[in-house]
Amino acid sequence: MTKPHPAHLAFTGLLALLAGLPLASRAGEPLIVVEDRGGTSALPYYEALNLQPRASAPVRPPIPTLQVPATPADEATMLPVRSAKLTPGTVARRVIEAPGLRPFVVVGDDEVSRAWLHRRAAALRERGAVGLVVNVETVQGLARLRALAPGVPLAPVAGDDLADRLGLRHYPALITATGIEQ
Repeated sequence: MTKPHPAHLAFTGLLALLAGLPLASRAGEPLIVVEDRGGTSALPYYEALNLQPRASAPVRPPIPTLQVPATPADEATMLPVRSAKLTPGTVARRVIEAPGLRPFVVVGDDEVSRAWLHRRAAALRERGAVGLVVNVETVQGLARLRALAPGVPLAPVAGDDLADRLGLRHYPALITATGIEQ
């Protein structure tokens, strides 16, 4: 039996954490064209946002979260995790609209992230946040982060794709249904 590539395991971990996020309820329905002045279609941009309908639309049950068993041995094969597009730094607060999005944090194994995680641990637990550790070298580094925020699930995940989708360049950050903040 061949051993899975660490990048594949990281991607699987990201999918497991984000699988509980609701999908657009109108994903299969065609868009209604109000006016067409030519040019290039913006549809790919809207599809990438995976937006939710407004509160007046009928509520659909959320997709259940997939549970991927993670053992320390599995995580060790995923490390090191490096996200070239994300570095420690200042994150400007901004509004997003993603109804139903479970709060999640993006952190790394660095002094800024450790202090931020320690300071916000209780609030993150109360919100039911999960964590993506986008830059971590060792199992010990991951364990240090987990010790700072018990009860907040943290998983090592390469975050470059997420950075592109959210327009995020720095961490630590908290992403909720209504905004991105530090």
